[in-house]
Amino acid sequence: MSNAPFPFAAIVGQDEMKLALLIAAVDPSVGGVLVLGDRGTGKSTAVRALAALLPKMRVTTGCRYGCDPASSSSSCNECAVLKSSGATIKSHLTPVPVVDLPLGATEDRVIGALDLEAALTSGVKSFEPGLLAKSHRGFLYIDEVNLLEDHLVDLLIDVAASGENVVEREGLSVRHPARFVLVGSGNPEEGELRPQLLDRFGLSVDVTTPKTVPERVAVIQRRDTYERQPAEFAATWKRAEDKLRKQLSAARDRVGMLAMTDAVLERAAQICIALGTDGLRGELTLMRAGRSLAALEGAAKVTDVHLRRVATMALRHRLRRDPLDDAGSSTRVERVLNEVFGDEASAHLAVAA
Repeated sequence: MSNAPFPFAAIVGQDEMKLALLIAAVDPSVGGVLVLGDRGTGKSTAVRALAALLPKMRVTTGCRYGCDPASSSSSCNECAVLKSSGATIKSHLTPVPVVDLPLGATEDRVIGALDLEAALTSGVKSFEPGLLAKSHRGFLYIDEVNLLEDHLVDLLIDVAASGENVVEREGLSVRHPARFVLVGSGNPEEGELRPQLLDRFGLSVDVTTPKTVPERVAVIQRRDTYERQPAEFAATWKRAEDKLRKQLSAARDRVGMLAMTDAVLERAAQICIALGTDGLRGELTLMRAGRSLAALEGAAKVTDVHLRRVATMALRHRLRRDPLDDAGSSTRVERVLNEVFGDEASAHLAVAA
């Protein structure tokens, strides 16, 4: 059995989930992805497969937080000490981290705590980094995120907002960067997500168990082959993986250069006003997600077609409950999109698909 992740390109169906993850990988400022739906539909498989597509990241040697040596804005205290010492700053390449945050994790395990071994053996107060530190510049994955304890939810909200983890306890005062793509999954039938955390996810997608026989057979066959012959399976999908890797890398390089016209921004505002979303996070997410999609497709600028394709996943979880409208959130978003874009945009969208 290989430790190599299942190829992203080999995942059957779940197109919306895969697109949302790619968009978040192109521009982490989109805000992460919430995946809701049935168990056993490839949620965690897709996250680990996506991380394997990304090029290795360069980190400062000797830094426990994986800081980027080329960036001065996101450096930690340890990097500052290294630079002030006058020593040559070394760096190395490492895979993009994918860190699981289990439901039963303690607060110390998540944010970090006093290194008891160092304290007892040498009498030195030393900080032991937690899961937030390990996930810096990577992915923090939470399965059954809707069942996460409230005190951990509060921690995640604070860190997600600031991009920094601050620990003040037991005589320790530590501050380090913690910027990650937050990916949560869960079954909505088992409990709802707190609104404060729900709003922190940039994109929300629904996944379902495949309904057709061919799809189910394809899933079973590919998974079985991967488990029995991992090397051969990886070789079969290498060309598709390499193509996707190049597409993703090119999109990350060019996403910041794409033009966003006032007309497209006005469309985004019209959609959010019509849906009654709170705040301006909806517009910001629409803008960033649309730009990431355009970068993935090699477009010269962001258009209404890109905006419409990401609108449902960017806004379905931001709607207020309407007791007079029993339609699902996705249906409500689609209804507004039809009103704002009209038949012409729908025709362009069909051609693009």
